Amino acid sequence: MKAKTPQESYTLLTNIVLPSETNSLNNMFGGELLARMDRVASIAARRHCNQVVVTASVNQVSFDLPIPLDSVVSVSAKVSRAFRTSMEVGLEVWIEDPKKRTKKKANSAIYTFVAVDENNKPLVVPELIPQTEEEKQAYNAALRRKQLSLVLAGRLAPKEATELKALFS
Repeated sequence: MKAKTPQESYTLLTNIVLPSETNSLNNMFGGELLARMDRVASIAARRHCNQVVVTASVNQVSFDLPIPLDSVVSVSAKVSRAFRTSMEVGLEVWIEDPKKRTKKKANSAIYTFVAVDENNKPLVVPELIPQTEEEKQAYNAALRRKQLSLVLAGRLAPKEATELKALFS
């Protein structure tokens, strides 16, 4: 199985916020944004492993700015780390004011996907090889997040969390 770079999974979705996608404040529903993010992240994960993927968890989402009606919204995603059968995908959401032609980062998120076969059994995924300094930082942070999640779920003893020793010493 050939290792891949984060850039090979890069996915971008751009579209406009329509009236049916907004709340009474004329801002995009959070659920609408989460659905877009899930689709984009799943495409990025699928591009990495060339398999069907399922959402295993939404690890972190931040809603930093409201997204007004008529905004142009771009959701980007790429795999930040591949484990044995799972992949962490980092996302960014940008809003563009079409009149002012300005862009602002509105949201970010981290999702985890698992590659599965036709019987919904996990499949091994290709290794990820980060290229840029930013990709290397995201790659290293993904292991810390995974270990913390496993410790909190009781599936990993704190003393075995090699990346978290400073927290548990």
